[in-house]
Amino acid sequence: MLKYWKAILLVLVILATGLAYYGYNIIYGPNISDTLTETSLNLPQGTDFDTLTKILVDKDIIIDEFNFRMVSKLMKFNTRKNISGRFEIVPGWSNRELISLLRANKQVTINVTINSVRLISDMAGKVSQYIEPDSLKLLNYLTDEDNLLEWGYTTETILSLFIPNTYQFYWDTSPEKFVKRMQTEHDKYWNTKNRKENLAKHGLTPAESYTLASIIEKETTNPKETKTISGVYHNRLRQGIALQADPTVVFGVGDFTIRRVLNKHLEHPSPYNTYLHLGLPPGPIYMPTLSSLDAAIFPEDHKYIFFCAKPGYDNEHSFAKTLSQHNRNARMYHSWLNKEGIKY
Repeated sequence: MLKYWKAILLVLVILATGLAYYGYNIIYGPNISDTLTETSLNLPQGTDFDTLTKILVDKDIIIDEFNFRMVSKLMKFNTRKNISGRFEIVPGWSNRELISLLRANKQVTINVTINSVRLISDMAGKVSQYIEPDSLKLLNYLTDEDNLLEWGYTTETILSLFIPNTYQFYWDTSPEKFVKRMQTEHDKYWNTKNRKENLAKHGLTPAESYTLASIIEKETTNPKETKTISGVYHNRLRQGIALQADPTVVFGVGDFTIRRVLNKHLEHPSPYNTYLHLGLPPGPIYMPTLSSLDAAIFPEDHKYIFFCAKPGYDNEHSFAKTLSQHNRNARMYHSWLNKEGIKY
């Protein structure tokens, strides 16, 4: 009889050991494919547990769906309703490691560089490559009339909300959170280094300074000249002289391939044509660099009223205090254009 009970006990021990091993293995053993090549997992807003599991199966991320569901239930993860974001998965991980990552919402951040765009639609398209909302959804939010009224912008000035830089975002960032972050960065920029105080000296708002910086940006790529050019425009604004900035004319025409501004372009009716209208245009014509923004805020103090490009391809300019000096410089430049065969 004793041998009988010993045999039963041995069987029970073996079963218990087997169950323990099985339980340990499904929790701690590998269930993520060790041949996984795409380790980034994007989960859209509103992803529930069943949708998540389907994604993991369809992408061949998990090896055994039943084991994943079982461990998720043990870890009380199977009732989650919203699992979203970008997660980095390690090949060969266990169910526990994957579930712990998702449950703790340990997303990876994405570097989003905002620069070198002309229109707010371009900006929306660029940013949408990095975060979940598509370009149309982001653009609609940025140009919604009620939103613009609340933020204090117009469709022409909204680009000036965005300070060019590289920022870290989560992939599932909503349009609302994106704009809120940009508002924070905008305020941080303008409230440091006496920027607002310097603008007040020149009678400009941050949005107006941004617009001026965008003109400077398109006038030159020579960092040695940006503050000098800024000084010219500040002198003109202060004296009530039309800016006569060729880049604003090009923006108004809408043909960004123009290399030579002709009389027909100068006569083109547009609120952005600073040959026809005094003061700054309605909004920025490009997203300026931080260097151009600095130039607009801290212009060089001088008496120049005019400037034009110098002959050559070095992107340098000749500056003048009088119209006669400027006309002489302009004739030299136009002569060079003709010699080079640059007609448009």
